[in-house]
Formats: sequence, C-alpha cells, structure tokens
Amino acid sequence: MSSAVRYRIDNNALLEFVIGDITGETTDAIVNAANSSLLGGGGVDGAIHRAAGPQLLAECRRVREHRGTLPAGQAVATPAGNLKVRYVIHTVGPVWQGGNVNEPQILESCYCHCMEEARRLSCVSISFPSISTGAFGYPVYEAAKIAVPAVADLLHQRTPVTLARFVLFDSRTHQAYTRAAADLKTLFPHFEIRTETTS
Repeated sequence: MSSAVRYRIDNNALLEFVIGDITGETTDAIVNAANSSLLGGGGVDGAIHRAAGPQLLAECRRVREHRGTLPAGQAVATPAGNLKVRYVIHTVGPVWQGGNVNEPQILESCYCHCMEEARRLSCVSISFPSISTGAFGYPVYEAAKIAVPAVADLLHQRTPVTLARFVLFDSRTHQAYTRAAADLKTLFPHFEIRTETTS
C-alpha cells in the first residue's frame, strides 16, 4: 500500500486515502462500482469479479433473481468469494450528464446506502473506490467533493464503521480526493478533525 493520508474524526473514526488495488483490501467490506445488471463489467467492477471468482457472480445472480436490477443510488451486499473481505457491497453510481440530472444526489446516495449496508452487517471497516468516475464519466474532483463529506458526516454520526478507506486508482484521483478532504474542517467546523500522514 502506498503512503496514506488519514483524517481522524472525533478521536473515534479514521477516513483514509490511498493509491492501490481495491481487490487486495482486507477491510470487512469493499464497495463495487457496479452496473445495474450486477453481472460484472469493466473497470473496478470487472476487476472485483475477476479477483472474487465465480462465486461472486453466482451471488449477484441470486440477488438479481430476488430483487431485479439495482437502481442507481442504492446498494446491496453479497458474500465476497475469493476476496480477503467478508462482503462486497455493490452500488450503481450515476452516469454523468453535465450535473443537471440529480447526479450529485444519486452519488451521495450511493455512499450513504453503502455505509448503511456496512452498519447492517456489523462491519467496522469499509473500502471505497471512486464511484462513477470511470466509464460513467463523473469528473473526479466533482465526485470527490460529494463522496468525502458524505462519508465523513456518517463517520461523525458514530456508526459501527470506524475506518472508511478510499482506495484510488492513480495519483491524479488520489490528489482530487485529498484536496476535497482538506476542506472538511471548513465544511464541518463542529467536527474534531485531525490530519495524520504516514508512509
């Protein structure tokens, strides 16, 4: 894992940003930036399915048979197959259409529903990718400005999750997310937020 930038919130929870491969995570759950079919795809979705093996696709098929396709902004959890985590939480981000078709609200809903699934499953740690910024075209910094405050606010609310890690594909994405995180103290002046940088 590369050097991490960490923000400790209220002396209770950690919000962390790293450059890495989400399929190698050992948190309780990882988030899959899925498509509504839940049957795999490209980018993060394809990488997670390849690493997890056929069990993950079988679990996704069961979910789809039970509840149909997954609408944008919602989330559903499955067992994780061959991954080192307990669960994969699948969420469908918005396709960027210029920001005028509720994309920010849908993206925020993705993160909130993922954290709710993690709480329901008694997870204490979760790893997120940068949802919607690949094939779905959401501008990276605009996405980060939605994602980072949403997760920080949920950590402040003392959920069972005490570590939320953003596992980001490259230095450009990492920079966008850490830039957004630098604004947390201004956005949430009533939070106790301390920066921790490690190697």
